[in-house]
Amino acid sequence: MEDPKKDDNQIDDTQKQIEDLKKQCDEYLNGWKRAKADYINFKKETEEKQKEIIDFANSVIVVKMIPIYDNLKKALSSIPVDKKDNWVEGIVQIKKQFEDFLKANGIEEIKTIGEKFDPEFHEAVSKEKKEGFESGIIISEANPGYLIKGKVLIPAKVIVAE
Repeated sequence: MEDPKKDDNQIDDTQKQIEDLKKQCDEYLNGWKRAKADYINFKKETEEKQKEIIDFANSVIVVKMIPIYDNLKKALSSIPVDKKDNWVEGIVQIKKQFEDFLKANGIEEIKTIGEKFDPEFHEAVSKEKKEGFESGIIISEANPGYLIKGKVLIPAKVIVAE
C-alpha cells in the first residue's frame, strides 16, 4: 500500500504550487492592467499634444490673417454713411464671413473702451487725461486685440486714462 503521509505531502505540495501559480497569475494580470492603463493615458496625452500642435499651427495662420480683417474694418468705418452702394454691402458681407470664421475658430476680440486696463490683455501705448473717465480705464483703442480660446493671441493696444 501507498504511504498516506506521502499522498498528503504531494497534495500539500500541489496546493502550494496552485497557490503560487495563482499569485503569479494575479501579479501578471495586475501588471497587464497597469500597462494597459499606462498605454491609455499615453494615448490620451499624445492626442492632446497633437491637438495643441494643430491649434498652434492654426493660430499662426490666423495671426497672419487678423491684420487683413482689421484693415477691412477700418476701410468699412471710413465709408460715408450716405454711400451705401451694392459693393459696400458686399464688403460688409465679407467682413461678416470673416467674423464668423474667427468665431468658429475660437477667436474673439478683447474688450477695451470703458474697461479697466489689464496688462494681461492690454498694452498701453499712452496715457491721457480725459474727463468722465477714472484713472486706469481704457478711453480708446489704437489696435484691437484678440483671444483664442480664452488665451491672448494679440494684446489690444490701448490709450488709458490718467
